[in-house]
Amino acid sequence: MTGLVGAERGLGETAFVDALPEFVVVLFAAVTHLADPWFLFGLLAVGYWFASEGAAGSPRRAGATAVAAVTCAYAATALGKAWFAVPRPPGAMPPADVPAWLPALLTGWYEAQVLSDGFGFPSGHATGGAAAYLALALLYDRFWTDRARYLAAGAVAVAVAVSRVVIQVHYLVDVFAGLIVGGGVVVGALWLAGDPRVRRSAVSESAASDPASDPTAELNPEPAFLFAAVVSAGALAVAVAGGHTGEVVEAGIGIATGAGGAVGWRLVDGDEPAVPVRIAVPALAVTGGLWVGAYALAGTLPVTLVATTAAVVAVVALPALAERVQPALGGSRGA
Repeated sequence: MTGLVGAERGLGETAFVDALPEFVVVLFAAVTHLADPWFLFGLLAVGYWFASEGAAGSPRRAGATAVAAVTCAYAATALGKAWFAVPRPPGAMPPADVPAWLPALLTGWYEAQVLSDGFGFPSGHATGGAAAYLALALLYDRFWTDRARYLAAGAVAVAVAVSRVVIQVHYLVDVFAGLIVGGGVVVGALWLAGDPRVRRSAVSESAASDPASDPTAELNPEPAFLFAAVVSAGALAVAVAGGHTGEVVEAGIGIATGAGGAVGWRLVDGDEPAVPVRIAVPALAVTGGLWVGAYALAGTLPVTLVATTAAVVAVVALPALAERVQPALGGSRGA
């Protein structure tokens, strides 16, 4: 089965990107941040906590479902990388070819972008980016127009995918597979969450065709979170069997994220107001610290799993916790 994707899977793209001006490569090294896991989950958390009914009819349900969809995307990536276990392009290996004109202050940053270890298929950035931006475009359906949202989502997802090829940490086939998997995972996650636009029943089709209906009103992201945990468990089994240490950690984090999301959602009703900034800021500091600690202690898997689970439970449960904390702080609902 692993022979379906070979180590030598380039299509001539390396010669093309080698001919690009250095400033173009540096530019795309910055673009790739738009699908870094920390950036995507930060973006999704902000949307989940702060979105109003001007963005989605049920902003908390829409936001949590977007988080669940991206969690599924990373679970699928972990499974794919552990299963195929093929290397990245040679350009991802040190030493990095740093442009001489780049300020010394940016040298470390540039090297961190263009050097990457681990397996290469499918691209996690392409998968996560496609899933995140498509999910945002579909779920925050009152923001902008449909056309504008889909064009923006597609443009960012493709730009990220191209960036991974330009900085030579992935081949074209890696990012193409990532875009396909990311888009497919979103459809599956929305189906699991009960989105009437992808469910095939007389009731759901009637609701989806009614312009006055709110497709986010009955979303339940818990099944999607649990599915991500199950897929991550499969990735863990494959990684352990193959002796892939890095993928074991990633799969473990996927299990913790999926389970933490499901537990956190059990604590909310789904109709909570936006989280007040004075509660969100310290919560972001705490959850961010837990997340950074989880990766910093990746060599101690049990600690990583506990820290990740706690961080995700806190992120997802925060709208409900904020409602309970508000009276003690002298605030009012919706402040």
